[in-house]
Amino acid sequence: MLSDVCEDEVHLSEKVKCYPTFASMGIRTELLKGIYKLGFERPSMIQQKSIRQIIEGRDVIAQAQSGTGKTAMFSIGTLQNVQCDLRKVQILVVAPTRELANQIHQVMSALSDYLPIRCVACCGGRSNVTQMSRELAQGAHVVVGTPGRVLDLIRHGSLRVDQLRSFVLDEADEMLNRGLRDQLEEIYRRLPLADEWSTTGGGQREGTQCVIVSATLPTEQLEMIQRFMRNPVHILVPRDQLTLDGLKQFFINVGSEEWKFEALSDLFASVCVPQTVVFVNTRRKVDWLGAQLRRDSFTVAVVHGELDQSHREAVMERFRSGESRILVSSDVWARGIDVQNVGLVVNYDVPSSPSDYLHRIGRSGRFGRRGLAVTLIAGSDDLRQLTNIARYYRIEIPPAPSSLDLMIDKPPPAPSGTVTAAHSASDPVNTTVLSLSKKKQVAVALKHVQQKNSKKNHKKRRNRRSQAVSAVTVEKKSKPSKKKRRKRVGQTVDSGVHV
Repeated sequence: MLSDVCEDEVHLSEKVKCYPTFASMGIRTELLKGIYKLGFERPSMIQQKSIRQIIEGRDVIAQAQSGTGKTAMFSIGTLQNVQCDLRKVQILVVAPTRELANQIHQVMSALSDYLPIRCVACCGGRSNVTQMSRELAQGAHVVVGTPGRVLDLIRHGSLRVDQLRSFVLDEADEMLNRGLRDQLEEIYRRLPLADEWSTTGGGQREGTQCVIVSATLPTEQLEMIQRFMRNPVHILVPRDQLTLDGLKQFFINVGSEEWKFEALSDLFASVCVPQTVVFVNTRRKVDWLGAQLRRDSFTVAVVHGELDQSHREAVMERFRSGESRILVSSDVWARGIDVQNVGLVVNYDVPSSPSDYLHRIGRSGRFGRRGLAVTLIAGSDDLRQLTNIARYYRIEIPPAPSSLDLMIDKPPPAPSGTVTAAHSASDPVNTTVLSLSKKKQVAVALKHVQQKNSKKNHKKRRNRRSQAVSAVTVEKKSKPSKKKRRKRVGQTVDSGVHV
């Protein structure tokens, strides 16, 4: 039984029906088998609202939380309309990165496993244009690629789009942020013209359908994107509902940059999760942090944009297989990559924009799973940036509790130190709260020092104890006055504080 309209969780340009099961969407049996084989049992809210709209040939602009099944949404909707006996490219999916394009290719291939549908990935770093041209010449129904490589193949004449039914832009905002607008517009100009679209009796539409998908869509980009489309249905999630329901977000104020690594080590010691992703802002710091963690015997993989494609794929395969427990990455990995066992995301550096924050933390808590996101704060600039992010999404980011491991199951009430949208970083209340308390910071710092010294200076302490025993023997012989003894003890305590 279908509900009349979708729940009031999103902004819709018109009323659309919700389809609570995949079977109720009129999906062919072979595709349903692929859906169930991948482990999907019930469609997520964005899938309930969007899949049928795509099947009916509507242009769709879909915005939803990270990890809620957007890839499966457009994959199922477009694959349903493929004519299997026509060995021509009917679906073209464009994504901003090779990693995301490869993952989409894998998902669409798996979903169509029981159908005679051929999917081809066209990304830089895998093979050259000539090799890909040969692969396309063998026939393909679905092509997934990055903008530059797709455009090269179209210009070369190897990728023919005259029979294209669906054009999908995944993470459209990221492609526009990267300055790929001209490439996207040229690809669009080569598609069957919108003026030629017509509706057939079966509800399908001839010509190219456009589907735009992202977790974030700023207003100015949304206005530009709509030029690609004809009377699209908008399924947009409000900002304050974008962050994941099952994901708990905290911050740790470490005081200064030099304390971040110690705080990260303590975090790993206190939280038990299968796998972790740590994000930093520069490629150089990716390599540095990876080396530091390896030195402390962590199983670590590192990935950033300067690695060649084969190296990046090998790193990701090791991480997906569980061979590496920790992945240190720049923002190249922050969009769309789904590794099931990631339970913790750490922002070692505060991300530079609200959208980057959302995509980073979305690597944990995928598709309704529980997860944890922790941001390390060092200084007033970090404080201000995190406060701006909280304000943008109208969310609360509280300070980390003493036992983060317990918080994975039950979130605490927001303490007085919560980062909220209500205060700016310059507000006296917010500044005082975010710094926690000077006494607590000093206590934490002293704890770090003690732990560090306990591990690294064991021999020295043993030698000092031996020297102390000798000193006691001498003292017994010389029998110093009580006043001198008190003075010596005071000197020892004072030197300990300064260590």
